[in-house]
Amino acid sequence: MRTAASGALGVVLLESFVDLDAEWSFGPWPTAVPVQIHGMDNDPFFAREGDLEAAERFVNDQGEGLAELFTYPGDKHLFTDSSLPSHDPQARALVMERIKKFLADI
Repeated sequence: MRTAASGALGVVLLESFVDLDAEWSFGPWPTAVPVQIHGMDNDPFFAREGDLEAAERFVNDQGEGLAELFTYPGDKHLFTDSSLPSHDPQARALVMERIKKFLADI
């Protein structure tokens, strides 16, 4: 099991990412805290407002195995929320499968 000064053992981010290099950001990321980031590749907020690009840079800057980015085909925001019309059951099932594995590994 990993431990971190922040107290977090791992982080899962759904459909959003904050650019850690931005002036207004909360960075830097805590050392050795693994993260998974999930979003649709054409989501008007995640993909078209800079979150996806920032997440890609973040994943590339992290050490091997500490950060993963998963994109899913589609243009829906909040696709994992089954109470919304934007819900995508197939994509949500894959997100949940990946999150369960991530949590089991930390």
